[in-house]
Order: sequence, then C-alpha cells, then structure tokens
Amino acid sequence: MSDQGNLSHTPPRLVLVTGPSGSGRSTALKALEDIGFEAIDNMPSSLVPRLVRARLERPLALGLDTRNRDFSVDALLTLVEALASLPDTSFDLLYLDCSEDALIRRFAETRRRHPLRPDLPPADGVGLETRLLKTVRSRADMLIDTSALSPHDLRAEIVQLFAPQGRVAMGVQVQSFSYKRGIPRGVDMVFDCRFLNNPHWQPELRSFDGRDPAVAEFIMQDARALPFFDKIHALVESLLPEFAEQGKPLIMVALGCTGGQHRSVAMAEKLANALARGPWRVSKRHRELERKAGVEASANG
Repeated sequence: MSDQGNLSHTPPRLVLVTGPSGSGRSTALKALEDIGFEAIDNMPSSLVPRLVRARLERPLALGLDTRNRDFSVDALLTLVEALASLPDTSFDLLYLDCSEDALIRRFAETRRRHPLRPDLPPADGVGLETRLLKTVRSRADMLIDTSALSPHDLRAEIVQLFAPQGRVAMGVQVQSFSYKRGIPRGVDMVFDCRFLNNPHWQPELRSFDGRDPAVAEFIMQDARALPFFDKIHALVESLLPEFAEQGKPLIMVALGCTGGQHRSVAMAEKLANALARGPWRVSKRHRELERKAGVEASANG
C-alpha cells in the first residue's frame, strides 16, 4: 500500500489539555494551533460531546480546567472516558503538571488572583486546585512538568510530541507595502526598495503592477537590483533556520517602496518564489494591491 493510502486511514487526533491554573495551558494550545490543530479553550465540558459527535475533519485540541463554569472532577473524568471511546479517533489527555512553589511564584510575578480563591493568597487556591486535580493527573495519557520550563521550552515539548516527525515547517510570509501608509505591524524584517528605478515614471508600465513580467523585467534591468536581491535572499535564508530553532511559527518579511505597486511587489514575488524552494511554508501578500482591489470592488458593487 502507498504512503498516501496509509495517511488516508490515519485517525484524526483529539487532545484534551488540562492542568492547574498557571501551568501553561494557553501556551500549549497556541503551540498545538501552530502545528495544525483547531484549538478551543474554556469550552463548557457539557458542549464537548456535541462538538466531536461528527467526524473530525482536522486535529482538535480542547482546553479545560477548573475555570470552566460547569467544571467538576467527576464530569471531567466522565468526559475523558467518553472521548477515549470514540471510534476512529486518536485521543490523548495531556496534563500540564507544575509544582506548587512554581505556581505560587508565577501568580506572584503576574499579580493575578487565583480563580478558585480570588479573595485569598494564591497559595490557598494553588493547594486546593492541586488536590482537586489529583485524580485527573493520574488518568493522563501524557504529562509535561512545566515547573522549570519557559514558554519556548513548553512549545518545543508540544511540537516534539504532536507534530508529524516531531517537527512542523515554519511559515514565512513575504509582503509588499507602501511607505506612505506605514510599515506593516508585526513584521520581523523590513527592506527598502525605493532606490531602484521606478516603473511609475514609464507611461507604458504605470498602470501595471510588479507581478507583470514587463514591470519585473524593467526593475531587474537596474544594475543594483540583482545584487540587492541576492543579498536580502542570502540574509533571510541564513536567519530562517535560527528562527525555526527558536520555535517561531511564522516569520514576516516586508519589502516597501513609495506606492507599494511596482518595485516592492516585484521583489516580494521574486523573494517568495525563491524561499518556496526551501522547507518553509511560504505565503505572500501585497497590502496596497489588496487595498486597491477592495476599493474597486466596493465602487463597482
């Protein structure tokens, strides 16, 4: 049987994430989401059976703990047994353990109140929750002690446990933009293309954008264009493995020019195509072209 045939019979994964407040559930769910799970946090446990009754189309991660409005240990254990008995589903109960001293320290550092004892010192709530969850802990299929783990370390543990072959390709988004409208928020690297020859001043090219072959050819005829591209390509390629090693799920690279129509678009297209030949999940976005298309669609509608 072919590998593709084997994959088609792989049962969908369902992971229930629980543990004491402050143990890292939100970080774990975000890490699962980054490797392809649909993640839902603090869903009432009484609604979970309805959610999973239909066949799961993609891996699902659910976060439940004592903050759920209908939480009880008995109800959670009953739910666990029901999920474990689902046909054609690979189910795991992931328990994030943590020492009481570490939990108390985390609550003190963040100045948060414990949800079970908001009017008392955090130690009271931590102790109560630890006792409540003792039976749930003993039922866990997987247990991660987060006492000495940083968020980065916990993310790495999650990837190791749940990603195919313990790894997942990091996403890279390459986008173009106009400096007139500002640098996009959240980008990791920015490159300025405004020194290159501008097709805007060529009447026969002005109405096209950087995705047009004639526009791209005009830009690359600039003697500075290819050396510039080679340098940014080499820099980005050299940094991506380092970002991946740090567990980053997505790196955003932005290239800008004056109007975001020609030079930055052509360079972003060229860079995205080059990076796509590597192991990364590459996507591209042209902010100003998307905005222009949206305005035109509204005017025509």
